[in-house]
Amino acid sequence: MTSDTVVVPITAIEEHHLAKLVDDFLELLVTSHDVGDPAIDRLAPNPYPDDPASAAGFAESTRDDLLDRRRSDARLMRAALRELPGDGDGLEEAEALLTRELSVPAADLDSWLRTLTAIRLVIAARLGITSDEETGTDGRHDVYDWLGYRLEVLIQAADDADGRR
Repeated sequence: MTSDTVVVPITAIEEHHLAKLVDDFLELLVTSHDVGDPAIDRLAPNPYPDDPASAAGFAESTRDDLLDRRRSDARLMRAALRELPGDGDGLEEAEALLTRELSVPAADLDSWLRTLTAIRLVIAARLGITSDEETGTDGRHDVYDWLGYRLEVLIQAADDADGRR
């Protein structure tokens, strides 16, 4: 590990799923600009909920720029993730669990953190999650929790890298 790179372990199947989530997130950002979409609204929150005129003016002047930055961050993150052929289901267990060291340049770290957090916000909006303590029985909460784990691993690796500088 160098001081300008954060290294985190990731399995092939995790990388595949993470890449798919980033792809889905980018698709949402490209195709949906609907005011009133709870997921998009979570990504560009209203700082003036009691003042519709101020809220509209703020959204008009900042929403597109904020969503553009989210797209840029997600594209940067996606470029670092490898493609797996197909949907990943055809991988043998040994291949799926093969771990590699994923290097994230320190300059890209904030983009990664913002993107992981934004994807979690979208999932939370879609599932109605209002607290990290909430659990679900249908498995969809597991993706939300797993993204939180990946976020935590990245933050810990960054903290460790800072401690070595």
